[in-house]
Amino acid sequence: MRPDIHRSTGIAWRLAPWQHGRMKWQQGRRSDNIEDARGAPSTGRGRVVRGAGLGGGAILLIVAIALVTGQDPTQILQQIEQQAPPPSEMPPDAAPGAPSGYDVEKDFISVILADTEDTWAALFQRSGLTYEPPKLRLFSDAVDSACGYNSSAVGPFYCPADRRVYLDLSFFRELDEQFGAPGDFAQAYVVAHEVGHHVQKLLGIDDQTHQLRRAARSDAEANELSVRQELQADCFAGAWAHHAQAQRQLLEGGDLEEGLRAAAAIGDDRLQKMGTGRVQPEAWTHGSSEMRVRWFRRGFDSGDPDQCDTFSAQSL
Repeated sequence: MRPDIHRSTGIAWRLAPWQHGRMKWQQGRRSDNIEDARGAPSTGRGRVVRGAGLGGGAILLIVAIALVTGQDPTQILQQIEQQAPPPSEMPPDAAPGAPSGYDVEKDFISVILADTEDTWAALFQRSGLTYEPPKLRLFSDAVDSACGYNSSAVGPFYCPADRRVYLDLSFFRELDEQFGAPGDFAQAYVVAHEVGHHVQKLLGIDDQTHQLRRAARSDAEANELSVRQELQADCFAGAWAHHAQAQRQLLEGGDLEEGLRAAAAIGDDRLQKMGTGRVQPEAWTHGSSEMRVRWFRRGFDSGDPDQCDTFSAQSL
């Protein structure tokens, strides 16, 4: 069985516009763990469509469309890729006088990744542990990872087998225009969530959950374990944001709301309503919008990863 990959993608509903903040990221440290594979030729062995990490998200919607139209789901994925919009110019606050060819998107991601490195290194040190940061690989269209060959249509993901976060920056345009969650902190939340899965890998949580899911007696039982794992990653993302603000004042007014909106935008209940018109909690793998907001907020309010034990929580 191939290792699970953890994705943040989904199709969200639109809400009314709101005032969002601008993160103060330009003076932050840059990470040395960015791997830029954009434009590199793909060596994929064929498309892998895996729903374990999407539960109720984009794959569910694609399958629902396929059932109605009689199409092959992989053909729909190909159509999505062909119609994908060009990459956005995300954080507009590039440093004045930036040199020609300056990549503001990559620079922003590098700062956010570095900030997660600093936060988790300090938190691990408090517990007598050593944090080993993940690599973050930027790609375009599709990428071959230790977790298989994956199209950018399935969104950002973390592969525990090679301990890398994979991100196609065009996803951030979709996050704004399709998912209804604009703003630089919404984008930072996506990165922090995937880094949260890396933290789970380092702590042994990912391996334990994978074993429990394989031994589950039903799909519903396996899905509940996945929900708990995803909600913990949301909580870890909130804990990072707490320290980013408390120690480096990275956030401004409206930024927290952007993160909360991004968490809510990919709740399984919202995605199921769009895909099938009905909600099936037994099929959830990421949790409802309310759950995702609650656990992100719990991490942000406490800043304490020990408060993110979703596996022992009686109520999510």
